Amino acid sequence: MTFNLPARGLVFWPVGNGDSTTIVIEAETNLHIDLNHLEKSDEHENPSWAVIDELVNRLPEIDGQPYLSAFALTHPDQDHCKGFGELIKRVKIGELWFTPRIFREYKKDLSDDAKTFKEEAERRVKETIEARGDPGAGNRVRVIGYSDLLEKEAFKDFPEDCLSVPGTKIEVIDDKDVSGNFCAFVHAPFKDDDVGDRNDTSLGLQISLYEGKQCLQALLLGDLSYPIIKRIFDFSDEGDLAWNVLLAPHHCSKSAMYWKDDNDATEELKSQIVEQMEKASLIPNRVVSSSNPVPSSNQSGDNPPHAKAKIQYETITDSFLCTMEQVEPIVAEIKEEKIVFTGATAVALSASQAADKAHGSNTTPKDAHTYGQTR
Repeated sequence: MTFNLPARGLVFWPVGNGDSTTIVIEAETNLHIDLNHLEKSDEHENPSWAVIDELVNRLPEIDGQPYLSAFALTHPDQDHCKGFGELIKRVKIGELWFTPRIFREYKKDLSDDAKTFKEEAERRVKETIEARGDPGAGNRVRVIGYSDLLEKEAFKDFPEDCLSVPGTKIEVIDDKDVSGNFCAFVHAPFKDDDVGDRNDTSLGLQISLYEGKQCLQALLLGDLSYPIIKRIFDFSDEGDLAWNVLLAPHHCSKSAMYWKDDNDATEELKSQIVEQMEKASLIPNRVVSSSNPVPSSNQSGDNPPHAKAKIQYETITDSFLCTMEQVEPIVAEIKEEKIVFTGATAVALSASQAADKAHGSNTTPKDAHTYGQTR
């Protein structure tokens, strides 16, 4: 099977319950957000794609090595950074993006890949401060978000142009101005999210890609849950919320719109956030669930994806797509005359998958779901 990256667009890789998104800005400039590297199988039982292998074969080469302009980590759970240690061995990464939360993490709470990311982030921050200017490709860093950690002596000389906070735009990647083709608007984390639950410290972005008069926009909200998503929609300008693609937060978790407030007896559907998501949608649009196939129902305690969330998303989109229900990666490509979605061809489910999809499952996933790894 031959798969090519779009000339300009977004690629959502089938990686089970995990995130791996490639943003192609131009031929030599690519941003990859999160990583859940799995072994590729030709069997329908496991249609996942080995993302690192795919990137190595498709990224441009600089000095004989595959080159990725930037890698962004929404938060250091294993299903968002699995394989990072292998990635930095095989691919040169010009710039690393992450939130200040990474500096609060204790190594005992992190997977091996998350520890590697933390060490690489710390190395690059040190290189940036010592350089007193651009530390060069392979050492560049962008810290996204507020934190009192950044006020400490160790960050005294950290350059302001390497720091982005909510409400600002990023239009420079790897020391290159890409403002004519790309913009990332930072939604989260908010300042008071830095010490909360790790999922709620996720990096939240609106991505805009431009081609002529056309614009393709996507909301990528990591593993954020309802309270912070609602805050984003309540306080953001309409244009900063617009989306052709909505990556369903936390792998289509119901926590994006079902919540138990202090005055609620039970978990309730917060219908207003669904209405706000719909209002922000553009034409055409897709909701993408980066997850295993969504069951038709769930039992109490099931991990995402959640059938209840899919039902709500289906009310606000032209089409709901699940990465692990497709033959190829889901692609949103912007062309001068239109936005094109490809890869949405359903994969045949095995008998066991079909049974799970019909009845739901509370079976513990094969990938570890523990604190510091997957949430």
